[in-house]
Amino acid sequence: MNFTLDRKKALVTGGGSGLCKGIAEGLHEAGAEVVLLGSSSKAFDAAREMGQSGPSVYGVQADLQDKNQIEAGYQKALEYLDGRLDILVNGAGIQYRCDALDFPAEQWEKIIRINLSAVFYMSQLAAAKMKKQGGGKIINIASMTSFFGSVRIPAYTASKGAVAQLTKALSNEWACYGICVNAIAPGYMATALTAELKEKNPGQYKEISSRIPMGRWGTAEDLKGISVFLASEESNYITGAVIPVDGGYLGK
Repeated sequence: MNFTLDRKKALVTGGGSGLCKGIAEGLHEAGAEVVLLGSSSKAFDAAREMGQSGPSVYGVQADLQDKNQIEAGYQKALEYLDGRLDILVNGAGIQYRCDALDFPAEQWEKIIRINLSAVFYMSQLAAAKMKKQGGGKIINIASMTSFFGSVRIPAYTASKGAVAQLTKALSNEWACYGICVNAIAPGYMATALTAELKEKNPGQYKEISSRIPMGRWGTAEDLKGISVFLASEESNYITGAVIPVDGGYLGK
């Protein structure tokens, strides 16, 4: 079986921290050369840390709310990767908790731009390159809220529902070019985004925890295996899938 990513070139948005940093580490550990694209200097810090051994790792800073910066960041990544891209992980995402009746318009717009529009624009750029190369792997990061509605995160829920549908739509169009487009739907993960829930809504946190059959919230380590699989040649006949990694949450 060929799960190695030796000599593969990967770009991970949001890879400077959190779950996407873990995904980037998994790709790197499997042999890929990786660019971490983020909105802050964390991308450079993570690249230095990750690149201390193994293939090269690079950091690129770009504002994913801005289409021009998305394009510039992508081109900079290609320079680092010698003009080739085999794997794109669209992982950057933000969240804002607020009752829907009071949800600020500026937060709605910001979340949709980063969580959805940037996924489409970056996928467009990557697919154009992958088409010329004869194939590639695009991995989007969806969510449990791609499957069901939640409370007090209407923009996040809307964006992640759309990411799941976008994944399917792009997979239909690009399969003929050898491009596989899939999504990972993390369950409830112990991250900075969910730390606020534990602190401010302990009742909801307890309710969620009690529903997870494995008895714990997930970590970035739990996403490494599925990411490497979807990036490898062993998943060449899988496209359009939205795969939960949730400790059994959806099955209960």
